[in-house]
Amino acid sequence: LSLAGLAFIMTAIWGNPLLRILRHFKLGKIIRIEQPEGHRVKMGTPTMGGVMFIMPVLLLSGLLNAVALIGVTASGIGRSVLLPMVVMVGFAILGAVDDWEGIHGKRKGDGMRARTKFAVQVVLALVTAYVLKYVIEAPDLYLPGYFFEVKIGWIYVPIAAFIIVAESNAVNFTDGLDGLAGLIAATAIAAFGGIALMQEQIYLARFCFILVGALFGFLWFNVHPAQLIMGDTGSMALGSVLAVIALMTGQWPMLLVIAIIPLAEMMSVVIQVTYFRMTGGKRFFKMTPIHHH
Repeated sequence: LSLAGLAFIMTAIWGNPLLRILRHFKLGKIIRIEQPEGHRVKMGTPTMGGVMFIMPVLLLSGLLNAVALIGVTASGIGRSVLLPMVVMVGFAILGAVDDWEGIHGKRKGDGMRARTKFAVQVVLALVTAYVLKYVIEAPDLYLPGYFFEVKIGWIYVPIAAFIIVAESNAVNFTDGLDGLAGLIAATAIAAFGGIALMQEQIYLARFCFILVGALFGFLWFNVHPAQLIMGDTGSMALGSVLAVIALMTGQWPMLLVIAIIPLAEMMSVVIQVTYFRMTGGKRFFKMTPIHHH
């Protein structure tokens, strides 16, 4: 709780200076014409706001685990927290490129090509999955209610990569209303922070609650009416890091319950696209992701 409180204070303090920086560089959201009318008022709202919570998380987590990260101690457990930090930065950079392309690039209003973005996500996810399996040796799988590890062998790598890509896109789809993605991600990460504590993964639990505190600091500026939007910079970083945290605990089947809203958001898009193609242009929902319906 104290770490979450400290992260909240740090995020809230540097929120206003960041807002001024984003406005100075004219990093305003471009709203697509087909989106609901209520969203037109968001036109020009600063985006790439994910930086607001990513920086305090990296700073605090780095300081708390500095001794382990620089290799002063023999234990590699503390260094394992480096993985979610690196994944967060990697997906945040990809999201930032997408945000920048959508604002100032050639594909203004659209961002990166979907194929390009997906390909980079897959590469990042496969590397992360390999590190999880063979470098930090995360548990393969725990089933809820059972207290023994289920070994699944090499197939863990493609499964883990799929979970990371799916979760990063699911949280990205969820980001569409003021405060929505931030609050849902904070709730899910707090849940996995509790699981990490019960499994005595103290380093991972610290990281989780620092991130939760930083997210509530971000929500101070993001709740309705939002002063800034996290953009793909924040949503893709959050989704990927949520998946990595779940995989590090071994309790990743719990994502189906804990992250039920991002799952529903992603499934609504899949249903809409499939139905649209099968019926020659009819829509199952008025609009997807489902929070627009």
